[in-house]
Amino acid sequence: MASQQQQPGGPLPQPGLQQPTSLQQQQQQLSQQQDFDPVHRFKMLIPQLKESLQNVMKIASLNLAHNTSIDNGIKSSDASVQRFDKSLEEFYALCDQLELCLRLAYECLSQSIDSAKHSPNLVPTATKPDTVQTESMSYAQYLGMIKSQISCAKDIHNALLECSKKIAGKGQPQGIM
Repeated sequence: MASQQQQPGGPLPQPGLQQPTSLQQQQQQLSQQQDFDPVHRFKMLIPQLKESLQNVMKIASLNLAHNTSIDNGIKSSDASVQRFDKSLEEFYALCDQLELCLRLAYECLSQSIDSAKHSPNLVPTATKPDTVQTESMSYAQYLGMIKSQISCAKDIHNALLECSKKIAGKGQPQGIM
């Protein structure tokens, strides 16, 4: 039972275990945010793409030189060469990831522009009441704006339904005489 008694100063920290500091926590949060940022991810993938392209070109030149020497009868075909298709597949995979990053960044930008266009004033949140801006709207104003947007969407929906009924009515044959 003597091993379970605590010393008067409390439990001693073990030397291998360190508490993460606030700076480390901030860096972890920043890196997590950057993982979701398509522009940051794009910037991180560019050096990998350059390296992959260099690898593709190097393997292509080695394979070309190897095939040329076989064609000229200098070497036999038993020497191993790197697979060009694997390196090309890696290059295309990186290109696909870059394309997705760019599309996501474009969608984020479009959504941000549309949001600013249709709801130009911010609504203060309960978590950050101290950051209320002078041009922000109250929650009641926000609800009114949302109700008007819903009403507008319903009107558009009804107009489209009416047009589709008119088109469907004109498309049917009137009867054979």
